Amino acid sequence: MLYPLLALMAAAEPREVRVGVFDNAPQLLLDQNGQVSGIFGDILFNVAARENWRLQAVQCVWAECLGLLRSGQIDLLPDVPFNETRAQFLDFQQQPSLYSWSQFYSDPQLQLDSVLDLKNTRIAVLAGSLQYDYLAGLVAGFSLQAQLLAVPTLDQAFQLVSEGAAEVAVANQHFGDYHAPDYGLRENPIVIQPTRLYFSTGKGRNGELLQTLDHYLLSWRASSNSPYQQILQRWAGEQPRPFIPSSLWWSLALLALLLLASAGGALLLRRQVSEKTHRLQASETRLNTILDSVEAYIYIKDPQLRYQYANRKLCERFGRPLEQVIGCTDEAFFDARTANQLRADDHRVLHHGERVESEDTNLSLDGGAEHTYLSVKLPLRRPDGDIYALCGIATDISEHKRNLEQIHRLAFYDQLTGLANRRLLLDRLQHALDRAERNQAEGALLFIDLDNFKDLNDSLGHDRGDQLLQQVAQRLSQQARKEDTLARLGGDEFVLVLEELPAQTPLAIEQIEAVAGKLLEALAEPYSLQGETYTSSVSIGVSLFFESASSTDEVLKRADMAMYEAKAAGRNGLRFFNPAMQAQVNARAALDRDLRLGMQLHQFILYYQPQVNHLGKLIGAEALVRWQHPERGLVQPGQFIALAESTGLILPLGRCILLYACRQLVRWAQSAESSGLHLAVNVSARQFHHPDFVAEVLAVLDETGANPQRLELELTESLLIEDVEAMIEKMSELRSHGVHFSLDDFGTGYSSLSQLKRLPLDQLKIDRCFVRDLLSDRHDAAIVRTIVALGDSLELSVIAEGVETPEQRDALLSLGCRAFQGYHFGAPGPAEQLHRTALPATGR
Repeated sequence: MLYPLLALMAAAEPREVRVGVFDNAPQLLLDQNGQVSGIFGDILFNVAARENWRLQAVQCVWAECLGLLRSGQIDLLPDVPFNETRAQFLDFQQQPSLYSWSQFYSDPQLQLDSVLDLKNTRIAVLAGSLQYDYLAGLVAGFSLQAQLLAVPTLDQAFQLVSEGAAEVAVANQHFGDYHAPDYGLRENPIVIQPTRLYFSTGKGRNGELLQTLDHYLLSWRASSNSPYQQILQRWAGEQPRPFIPSSLWWSLALLALLLLASAGGALLLRRQVSEKTHRLQASETRLNTILDSVEAYIYIKDPQLRYQYANRKLCERFGRPLEQVIGCTDEAFFDARTANQLRADDHRVLHHGERVESEDTNLSLDGGAEHTYLSVKLPLRRPDGDIYALCGIATDISEHKRNLEQIHRLAFYDQLTGLANRRLLLDRLQHALDRAERNQAEGALLFIDLDNFKDLNDSLGHDRGDQLLQQVAQRLSQQARKEDTLARLGGDEFVLVLEELPAQTPLAIEQIEAVAGKLLEALAEPYSLQGETYTSSVSIGVSLFFESASSTDEVLKRADMAMYEAKAAGRNGLRFFNPAMQAQVNARAALDRDLRLGMQLHQFILYYQPQVNHLGKLIGAEALVRWQHPERGLVQPGQFIALAESTGLILPLGRCILLYACRQLVRWAQSAESSGLHLAVNVSARQFHHPDFVAEVLAVLDETGANPQRLELELTESLLIEDVEAMIEKMSELRSHGVHFSLDDFGTGYSSLSQLKRLPLDQLKIDRCFVRDLLSDRHDAAIVRTIVALGDSLELSVIAEGVETPEQRDALLSLGCRAFQGYHFGAPGPAEQLHRTALPATGR
């Protein structure tokens, strides 16, 4: 069977492989026959002979080669350094084919000892190369004022230096050492960019070519007499020089001349040995420079586990010079536990030839901070395969581990209280439901909400509100069992999940009541907030697992409804979900159906509440949506906006409101009496954070032809708890088109001065809660005065809403407020009713 298979393989058509070739001897070049040559070329020819490939050389310069590879006009490009940018449009081998570094070459008279000596020089460097990008950053970072001369080939770079058109050329070490003598140049001790060189293909193309090359290279590297090793040895020396054949063999009589030639040969041999030794020492120096510059701990240990080499980074870690590290074992640097673990891994490498990759936490002898390392240890073998040492490379990932822990806490835990957040709660609740169903045991969810928490925030401030939340979380944690899940759902809402309750409902309810009674008692104890005593209470709603059909959403919704029943019953109490609450759910579902139908039938209209200035003149209005229901009549927004938010209908409803408002602006613009009015439109958080919000607003303005200068979008402070940077970006884009912004309900939300000064706002809107008690509460008066002063300092206009009486208006005037909205000036109504409230002003 073998012979037919071989015959079939021999008869197969050879695969044509188009190979890009740029001049980079000795790594890559075209020979005199136009064939691929050099280190990469010889590797490729050896593989092609075994794989029945027919190689077609495509000559190009470096930048052109990359373009041909990317467009698929060539199949392979050898000698390509890897970087992340190229990996976006190129595929690379798994293992590098060759290692190299970049070096500076100059006239022998020019002495360069460091990158600082490059100041005011002209540097010839390959266009589109990694060296060019690196040097551009280096020149800018050190202010060297050097001039980079981009050339298409490395030969041209060396030619510029030899002709005096440049002082320095940059090339990879293989090319430079091979060609520098031809141009009369010498290498300098500045070494940059250790580089891995690969065969590469266009993204998603010819992956099998790379796999085949990886297969052969991995096999050849393991053998000291493989084609790969022979290629490296063949190209490692200098360029071939003309050989002068000896003419002395024909006459043994000329013994003196033969001895003289022998002496000359010995002298030449010594010189060559000296040059090779010098190059070996220079290579060793460069290698040490590279190893000392990398941010990793690199070392070599002998079979007795004594350090034979340590780079600069490891010596710094041990706090000792290299001389005091060589010959020592890990017991001299680490505690006993760490040394034992390291010794166990070392034995696996040295005795079994394993490659050991591990994550180790090490503690030094002085008891300093623990460090976590990602460590890789490899056996070092002689040509006969015997292991004579191990090489280790370790990277400190302590900071990375701490960052992961912090990310985990940010993702799953509430930052204020340290309790589980909503995301973690939902995950644990689902597991609890699954366990309850599997074990036929009951469970319950307790929805805990603080009573009158908003009043605390409004009267004493958010700092004390946060302190109360922290103390409540602490008391809840003291009452909860280890197997229970306690979470902060958001705001002043907490959740406690109880598991492993009796399957019999009466017994389960009895245990729940006992737990809830302890919670109510513990949370009713006085709190100390910044030295002041404060008393609070909570309302608790309970939903049982089996009654909720084992759905996390259903369990939470039923417990939430039960909690509101507890609040309606007078607060500081406990309520279980019951069928009456389900009726409310059904009513909500019916309202949702009507809401969707109302959207389809265009049952929503806009009412307009006037906004006036300090002279009582009409300056604009706020657009307020109403639902003209065929059976319910005129439905106020408080009865359906929350439902629209939760179901996502706020998005099409918001666009509808914006469309109606812009059409009204167009109608106003047709009359001199109303052309100067502005119109405020409320924007919900969900609507604003939608990715298409900006495009949607601009589309409506374009569709209606409304003047964006007359449109004012009202945002609430709750928007600031999400991505502030994205919010500013959206506002700025709309502001560039003329749209104005007002911050609604100011003083009740989450804004800080640092955020406020960055927002592209035009107006602050004083919330009605401060206006309501303005005449009787000095704190409200102080808050209003502060908001007005803040608006003046930030060059923002200020308007007060909820102005119901002349006394409130006068008080606001005395505090500096110059714009008002409220029933004192007019109730919301149709657009034609708006002009009956006051005379229109001519502008903003």
